[in-house]
Amino acid sequence: MIRHSLAIAFATLVLVSSHLTGSLAIAGDTLVFEPSAEESNGKQIVLISGDEEYRSEESCSMLGKILSQHHGFKCTVLFAIDKETGYINPYQNDNIPGTEALNTADLCILATRWRELPDDQIRPIYDYMQAGKPFIAYRTATHAFKSGQFADFDWKNFGIQIVGENWHSHHGEHMVQGGRAIRVEANAQHPILQSVEDIYTPSDIYGVFNVDDQNATVLLRGQILKALDPAAPPIEGEKNDPMVPMAWLRNYEPQSGKVGQTFGTTAGASVDFRSEDLRRLIVNAAYFLTGQEILARADVSFVDPFEPTFYGFVDGETYLERKLKPDDFGLGKSTSTFPRSRLIFAP
Repeated sequence: MIRHSLAIAFATLVLVSSHLTGSLAIAGDTLVFEPSAEESNGKQIVLISGDEEYRSEESCSMLGKILSQHHGFKCTVLFAIDKETGYINPYQNDNIPGTEALNTADLCILATRWRELPDDQIRPIYDYMQAGKPFIAYRTATHAFKSGQFADFDWKNFGIQIVGENWHSHHGEHMVQGGRAIRVEANAQHPILQSVEDIYTPSDIYGVFNVDDQNATVLLRGQILKALDPAAPPIEGEKNDPMVPMAWLRNYEPQSGKVGQTFGTTAGASVDFRSEDLRRLIVNAAYFLTGQEILARADVSFVDPFEPTFYGFVDGETYLERKLKPDDFGLGKSTSTFPRSRLIFAP
């Protein structure tokens, strides 16, 4: 009876603490993919989704499955969770439970867009950064946070300070002109580009003006195509001459002085990840940033069928109508955010 009472008291304390501090994720707020004991490499990755346009809840879950089931990483996927309903809602821009998983992470894969997280959720990201640990930052991670001054860090400029670039512009015409990755010959033998030959992105090319060969290792440049078609020719004119950086590796130095590394790419809409070589680029970067030898040709086959939703804005109510929770993106499930019929534009 005493043990039973103590157990109840402890459970109540944990529940109360989570409501008071907000720092503990409620069961079901996160998604954890465990590798088999035989395949585990002992490394942990935290993938943080949370954007209203490019379906990072789909892409982070898909990548977590590949990295865990094919490559032995333990992967924890975090989501923007609606405070009232508990459903996934990227329009709830101030709530991503579970960031404390970064306390034991070896790598953070970040795909958020203009988040305004409370101090208790931003603190683990800050501590991870101060430890000089590595990031993979894709698509909207150039503008991962909108504001905040936690620990005197300028979070709205996280992109320029940690990733290498902030948001500037769509360099190509949005939803009209696709993109292709072109290798930088000087860095064509970099391990991250192992067996990466052809990346086509239905999302357009972002403007990147602060990353160059002096402050980063530019691996890929983005060629703007005339249409959302992998067979489309490149546009003519100055926007492709020179082509802007599309993927790069750079060092970052936080206030602690402990230098870390970031692999950044402006590719990364969920539909972009239909590209086998884009998936391989991310997997190769994960191996590289966790100090492991990159495979000759990494297995990036989908663990579950992947039917990504086309990008574009809707609204929070549309998300909530689907009543999706993190487990809906779990192993054995092939969840899309919306039916194609709900999208304004879906080629």
